[in-house]
Amino acid sequence: MPFNILAVNPGSTSTKIAIFEDEKLVSEVGLDHPVSEISKFPKTIDQLDFRLKVIKDYLKSQNYDINKLDACVGRGGYLHPIEAGTYTVNDAIVHDLSIALHGDHAANLGALLAKKIGDEVGCPAYTVDPTAVDELQPVARLSGMPDITRRSKIHALNMRAVSREYAKSIGKKFEDLNLIVAHMGGGCTTGAISHGKMIDMFNGLDGDGAFAPTRSGGVPVGDLIRLCYSGKYPTVDDMMKHAVGNAGIVAYLGTADMREVDKMIENGDKKARLVKDAFIYQHAKDIGALSVVLKGDVDAVILTGGIAYDKDVTDGIASYVQRIAPVVVIPGEREMIALCQGALRVLNGEEEAKTYCEEEEKEEF
Repeated sequence: MPFNILAVNPGSTSTKIAIFEDEKLVSEVGLDHPVSEISKFPKTIDQLDFRLKVIKDYLKSQNYDINKLDACVGRGGYLHPIEAGTYTVNDAIVHDLSIALHGDHAANLGALLAKKIGDEVGCPAYTVDPTAVDELQPVARLSGMPDITRRSKIHALNMRAVSREYAKSIGKKFEDLNLIVAHMGGGCTTGAISHGKMIDMFNGLDGDGAFAPTRSGGVPVGDLIRLCYSGKYPTVDDMMKHAVGNAGIVAYLGTADMREVDKMIENGDKKARLVKDAFIYQHAKDIGALSVVLKGDVDAVILTGGIAYDKDVTDGIASYVQRIAPVVVIPGEREMIALCQGALRVLNGEEEAKTYCEEEEKEEF
């Protein structure tokens, strides 16, 4: 008998859910939440019961009996740094996500929703490869400033999923390959995966690496410091919004949609062409830098995320990096099936579910 699995993936104004029988997708839907509803809640955690009701009401409308579920799995949020894998949603996870210990984000609700439903029907709840996955090698943690330690914040779920997909397509194990994966979507992150571990990365969320549709990426430190004290952005929140949300492509061109950028280019907009070329150029630089981390031993460069549907982008990046390794394009995201597969590996006995514990003190240099 196949395992029945419910996957939950919350976004800022929607909650994606998918039902699987083993890896077979039975149904998938994005449940939209009007901004007028979401804005009623002061904090993200306050949305938990609201979103839970929306999910259960939808499943009821589809005459789906949640009592036949064998597992619930939710997208992971901002936990403390952990290694990749499938984790049982325990009290420690519930606590850290509920108080947004390491950052407030809609993804924090994924594991909590899975836990709520799992507890109700008596099945286990899991979270898989959350954004907190941090397997950096020690040398990659030093930033150059002792009071700032580099930490990994990446699209771990999709990046590891497409890596597994590629490995399977060539008849090899994911753990036997050295890969560079660039996830290009609303946010962009690029990582070096060595034998199953992401040993270094460019953290696009906190201003590292190439710029993204709405994020600045890395900028000159001196100029950034002077801008912070210029008075133009008087609070930390103002400055953060300037760098994450109001920066990148949207700051240059007034749109965060690469399809709109393409229309501008077709109409002869030279600035749009330059911005897109710079986007391509910076991502290629990140890939080149991470190839050095792997000492040139790279089996493939994988381009993924929504922007990887843009052949102009993928061909442009390939023109820079194809001498490093074969360039493989796996566009879009695999988050729902990746959540399901993570739970299945545990249910099938291929892996043991990991246990999330309170953060330990780590030695700083």
